[in-house]
Amino acid sequence: MKELSLNILDIAQNSIKAGASHIGVTLDETDETLSLSITDDGCGMTADVVRGVTDPFYTTRTTRSVGMGIPLLKLAAEQTGGSFSIESVSELDDPSSHGTTVRAQFFKNHLDFTPLGDVVSTVCTLIQGAPDVDWHFCHRRGADAVELDTAEMRAVLGDVPLDSFEVLDWIRQSLLEEYAGFNRQ
Repeated sequence: MKELSLNILDIAQNSIKAGASHIGVTLDETDETLSLSITDDGCGMTADVVRGVTDPFYTTRTTRSVGMGIPLLKLAAEQTGGSFSIESVSELDDPSSHGTTVRAQFFKNHLDFTPLGDVVSTVCTLIQGAPDVDWHFCHRRGADAVELDTAEMRAVLGDVPLDSFEVLDWIRQSLLEEYAGFNRQ
C-alpha cells in the first residue's frame, strides 16, 4: 500500500468485521520511529489463526483465497528494519476478555518507509462506516497529541448520529486544526 493510513483502514476494517465495539488506533512518533497499534475487543482469533494471518495465502474469507492486509503491514514495517506483532484472544478461549492487538514499528529514515498519508480521511471514513463503534484515535509526537474519542462525543451529542454530515465535517475540521499545530514542530 502506498500510505500507512490505508493499512490502518484495512486492519480496522478487520476489527469491525470481528464485531468489535471498541477500536483504538494509536500512533506514537519520534524523530526516528513511528509505532502503530490497533486494538479491538472483537471476537479475536485462535492461536492457529494468529500463526497463519501473516501468510498472504491464508485467509478466513470465503470470497477470495488471499488476505493481504496484515502481510503487507508486516512487510512494510520489517522493510524499514522495524517490527510487527499480533496478539489475539479468541472469545472461545475467554468469553469476557477477548480481542486483537496489531503492532508495527517503522524506522522513518529508511528508504522503504511508507508515508503515513491522509490519516484524517482514514479516521473520518472509519467513523462514517461504523458509527456505532467507539473509536479512540491518538497520534503522539513528543509532548503534542492529536486525539479523538467518539464515546466522549456521544456523551455530548446525545442522539445525534456520528455519521451525519455535520458531525463528520466537524470531526474532519477538528482533526485538521489539531494537526495544523501538531505539524509545526
